[in-house]
Amino acid sequence: MIRIKTWKQFGLFALLGWLLSWLVSCSPTPAPSAAGEIEFWTMQLQPQFTEYFNQVIGDFEAENPDVNVRWVDVPWAEMERKILTAVSAKTAPDVVNLNPSFASQLATRNAWLELEETIPDEIRQQYLPKIWQASTIDNQSFGIPWYLTTRVTIYNQDLLKQAGISQPPTTYTELAEVAQQVKDKTGKYAFFVTFIPDDSSEVLESFVQMGVQLVDAEGKAAFNTPEGIAAFKYWVDLYQKGLLPREVLTQGHRNAIELYQAGETALLASGAEFLKTIETNAPDIAKVSATSPQITGKTGKKNVAVMNLVIPRDTNNPEDALNFALFVTNTENQLAFAQAANVLPSTIAAVEQYQAQLSSNPNASPVEQARAISANQLTEAEVLVPAMKDLNKLQAAIYENLQAAMLGEKEVEQAVADAAQMWDSLYVVRALALHRSNVGTHLKVISALKRNYKPVNFARFHLGLNYEGFSG
Repeated sequence: MIRIKTWKQFGLFALLGWLLSWLVSCSPTPAPSAAGEIEFWTMQLQPQFTEYFNQVIGDFEAENPDVNVRWVDVPWAEMERKILTAVSAKTAPDVVNLNPSFASQLATRNAWLELEETIPDEIRQQYLPKIWQASTIDNQSFGIPWYLTTRVTIYNQDLLKQAGISQPPTTYTELAEVAQQVKDKTGKYAFFVTFIPDDSSEVLESFVQMGVQLVDAEGKAAFNTPEGIAAFKYWVDLYQKGLLPREVLTQGHRNAIELYQAGETALLASGAEFLKTIETNAPDIAKVSATSPQITGKTGKKNVAVMNLVIPRDTNNPEDALNFALFVTNTENQLAFAQAANVLPSTIAAVEQYQAQLSSNPNASPVEQARAISANQLTEAEVLVPAMKDLNKLQAAIYENLQAAMLGEKEVEQAVADAAQMWDSLYVVRALALHRSNVGTHLKVISALKRNYKPVNFARFHLGLNYEGFSG
């Protein structure tokens, strides 16, 4: 067993008002789990995988007869709200299924059990190292990797053929060339990618693939560089040349799916399993669809999406919770879930076995071929935008200023500089988080803000207060 709007005045006054409200703290309530009981939350895995989890839970309880696991499946759209409420009230479950991006926001308020000193090296080393790193902030691990997906490029062979293109693009340089050729020869668009701040992070990830460093070691903006300007210019040029639909500024990733299924775009970045959806919704498009590796930049980096298991710090049963999380994510159970759910595992041994199974089928279906491409990318795939505090606000700063440059409201260089300034303005909130036990320090920071304040859309960032742990 392991032991274990620019609103210049609003930002400042909201900050002052919030500081006063922070001084009144809340009283915590007891955690819900009794001794010998583990409450386990997953995201929308019932009823499709009920049989699988009942088996895993039964096996764990058979090996640990003094422990009872209570499984609660939460709808995808409700998980963030529910876990935020539970963590704030100190009534969180013992093991939770989250993605590193959201989990990291709570990791920065010390919500999760730290695993770096708890899990031995020989167990940590069983997981893909880049995937383990995805749930690490400041060299402290807060999550155990579970299941994964990597993007593939789904492409319409007929549309590319009409445009005189024999092979799908593999780099962003090639993508721009294909976009021009498809538009010239067919009148259609090569692809759709969204620039809505709270939607897909595909464009943000493309920056990293193009060689842009988003933040420095202190967490400040590091993208106001020649590489960052070039990445901005890449997307601005595609839009201003008419090679992206105008709706990229107003529609989310769902529109990319709809356009591809309607035969209006030639390329779609998605998971391998989405081919099944295309077969159902657009069988004629599915017949002419094939898959290739995901598009990348000069770095050659490829994206992977991670689901992990985290353990709230306030659990009454840290030892049992940790053992259960490691049991769910061991090689045997990961491989079984990958096969049942058509996702990818995150332990090295399970990946090797899964790749061998996929490559040994000479009569693989298009979905199985796509799955093999997805699995073979794992050795070089990584979470391109690492876990960090206020990641959603970094994306908002970049996307909002990209939109302004696309519409000709700003020069590219100014848009990059403004995005960096918007992100760095969050230093106020980060300083307050760092010194939240020292009211005098808070007042000094606010005094400095009065002297040095620049009108940089504080309100759009909501000051990040929901995730800082100041509400009690």
